[in-house]
Amino acid sequence: MPVSRLLFTTLTTIGLSTAAVVAVMTQGPGRGGQADLPDGAGKAQVQSICAGCHSLTNITNARGYSASGWDELTKGMIALPPDVKQPILSYLGTHFPRKPGGDPVVVPGPVNVSIREWIVPTLGSRPHDPLAASDGSLWWTGQWANVLGRLDPATGAMKEFPLKTAKSGPHGLAEDSAGNIWYTGNSAALVGKLDPKTGAVTEYPMPDPAARDPHTPVFDRQGRLWFSVQQGNMMGRLDPGSGDIKLVKMPTAQSLPYGVAFDSKDRPFVVLFGTNKVASLDPATMAVKEYPLPNADSRPRRIAITADDMVWYADYSRGYLGRLNPATGEVKEWASPSGAGSQPYGIAVSKGAVWYNESGPRPNTLVRFDPKAEKFQSWTIPSGGIVVRNMMARKDGNLVLACSGANRVALVEIK
Repeated sequence: MPVSRLLFTTLTTIGLSTAAVVAVMTQGPGRGGQADLPDGAGKAQVQSICAGCHSLTNITNARGYSASGWDELTKGMIALPPDVKQPILSYLGTHFPRKPGGDPVVVPGPVNVSIREWIVPTLGSRPHDPLAASDGSLWWTGQWANVLGRLDPATGAMKEFPLKTAKSGPHGLAEDSAGNIWYTGNSAALVGKLDPKTGAVTEYPMPDPAARDPHTPVFDRQGRLWFSVQQGNMMGRLDPGSGDIKLVKMPTAQSLPYGVAFDSKDRPFVVLFGTNKVASLDPATMAVKEYPLPNADSRPRRIAITADDMVWYADYSRGYLGRLNPATGEVKEWASPSGAGSQPYGIAVSKGAVWYNESGPRPNTLVRFDPKAEKFQSWTIPSGGIVVRNMMARKDGNLVLACSGANRVALVEIK
């Protein structure tokens, strides 16, 4: 019997509806996987259902939750029928409770925020990146569901747009001046354009087979789309008018180009997650200049640039917020509130402050840093985030987030 048919038969036998089974079978790439689970009521259901989408080591290696915490987590993955839901949650809460440690450090301060979250329609889709569109809508990439999604925060209305190539792995998002939504398909090695009015998708495959994992796309002021190519160790530039793509190899091998942002001179800067460097590119020639960070263990993951052209980076490996002055090469760093394991990730600039999230603690935190006072303030993310991978500021200064493992998108309203 084919594996897909076997999984369908197993899941329907234990009581899932056909719609729920289809949702399970079409989730992400990390399906299956064996792990030794302790005996107990509910073990068979956990093995049958959870292993249909991901490795059981995701459970055994997790920091754990109470039964209610597991409920909150799994409801973004799959709609469990009542007859199997309680045995599963009881089993997980009993055998995989919350482990000690990993708690966030919350810093009080003068700013008030409210965080609203919405579960996206396709369960288990793992929203990766958010986009604050010019019309006020919030977009996300449903990486495991192969869709782009749009939310109207005023009404809560959501719509998902299927993509052309199966399993394309939509990752990053950008909007052009006409309102088209561009995305990187990192599993299919392409850049795509969605027309939200019609749902039509246009694809631009990478011209070089070595250009694997198109990652973060950002438009410059001339309307050209720049994007990092993480596993290919390249930066790319796409001309939307002609569809022409130019690629340039990064000087440092396996530097893993990641987050991208522009300074006031329209120069793209990219953080190199595979090494302790930041790089800039000449807008005309695409010539690369690298800026080494002082600590060899630094691994910057996302980037934001303030109006004074200071480059701010989230040092994921060390738990620091960093600032690079490209004019002098000077670097200054601040330890993130939750410490060495805080894993700073998404980052944005808004309302005179640098905002980022700590993806290491459970729950994840939203952190505000005042560059003038050099002071932190932080809040926990209601759903836990699990993991917030990117954020972006809207025109009104509020922030949009993608809460990947919680299967949610969020709007942070800054009072």
